Amino acid sequence: MIFSEKYDKVATGLLSGLFLPFITGFAIYLFSAAPQSLILYFDRIADSDIITHSITLCVFPNIIIFLIFNSYDMLSAARGVLTITIIWALLVFGINLF
Repeated sequence: MIFSEKYDKVATGLLSGLFLPFITGFAIYLFSAAPQSLILYFDRIADSDIITHSITLCVFPNIIIFLIFNSYDMLSAARGVLTITIIWALLVFGINLF
């Protein structure tokens, strides 16, 4: 069984599409200019009213893993990434609505 057959599952795409935005957000937090606690960082984002911008920035790397899965012909995993990205988009839309 080759690598692409082993991991070509919708669950692989769902998990990678779910956790990559959290990893990206944590990396942004680590490389931000001001050293502060994580809770203070989230409070600053909420006070600046850029929550949806931050979520969108963190979800952007899902495009990269979608294209990687697609180029390796792992279409089930790509479908999982696309599904979770649509869920993230609905979350952003819901936050903007309220």
